[in-house]
Amino acid sequence: MATIRDVALHAGVSITTVSHVLNDTRHVSEQGRERVQAAIRALGYVPSAVARSLKSNTTSTLGMLIPNSSNPYFAEIVRIVEDRCFAAGYTLILCNTDDEPHRQSVYIKVLAERRIDGLIVVSTGDDDSLVTQLRGIRLPIVLVDREIADPTCDLVETAHMQGGLLAVRHLLSLGHRQIACIGGPAGVMPSEQRIEGWRMALAESGAAPGATTLLWRGGFTSQGGYEAMHAILRTDQPPSAVFACNDLMAIGALRAAHETGVRVPDELSIVGFDDIELSGYTSPPLTTVAQPKDHIGALAVDMLLERVSQRRQEPRKVVLQPELRVRASTARMLAGPQ
Repeated sequence: MATIRDVALHAGVSITTVSHVLNDTRHVSEQGRERVQAAIRALGYVPSAVARSLKSNTTSTLGMLIPNSSNPYFAEIVRIVEDRCFAAGYTLILCNTDDEPHRQSVYIKVLAERRIDGLIVVSTGDDDSLVTQLRGIRLPIVLVDREIADPTCDLVETAHMQGGLLAVRHLLSLGHRQIACIGGPAGVMPSEQRIEGWRMALAESGAAPGATTLLWRGGFTSQGGYEAMHAILRTDQPPSAVFACNDLMAIGALRAAHETGVRVPDELSIVGFDDIELSGYTSPPLTTVAQPKDHIGALAVDMLLERVSQRRQEPRKVVLQPELRVRASTARMLAGPQ
């Protein structure tokens, strides 16, 4: 790989002159500048971003941690974040923690060592050391989707409990009273808040007693939703409706219902959460609670760049409102005993 010394020798100028051309830090004659640029092209020289960052103390690079790269919700958020970063002149380094605290810790250390300018974090659900580590790296940080106990970080998230309320109130309005919930991993705040919305909606309707027997866990995966739905359908009195706390689990639940011959929505209504692109292409298309993903991704980048450029010092918390997307996986409950 060509070095700055090679460029200087090829152009017949000093290393200092090459540096001034690269960084535009001092006037260089047009002839000298042309020789340097010709040498760069001929040798395929690429300036060291690390060396330049040591001088400017910036890298125009942001980092992002997500817990599951196979979940379309996070993939859609990443696409929005990356587009916003690129438009602002920043590159994005993406790390998938696979919801493992140790892996998350290692990636944070690696990103800090690469001298990124700021970090967007969707945290794992169980990492007590995260707050201490984030404070230690002294970088602008924006949390997305999952809040942690650190008042110094910015936060962008959806009102998850309100989303759970929207989903279950919709099912209640269709006459359903036995409504099961397939939650995500225990301890993950968005899941717990959505479950709380389910409980609150049932309490409003007077159906709260016995609700705990209708709560199942699906781990935020299609397989988990599939297995939970099979278990629900094997109970003595299966519910007439299910609220799955994300779309992947709802898609798994749809498959389980199909395999057991339960017709959706005639015999069973299903609501998901997230409104991933695939949710409009299931059979039947999935009723779901939509998170404002475009707004979440754009806000996360904009808030981070405000802190990077020191236009704002105080932490900011933004909670966005979800919306219900009614499709064909829910219907009014048929008359008859539950």
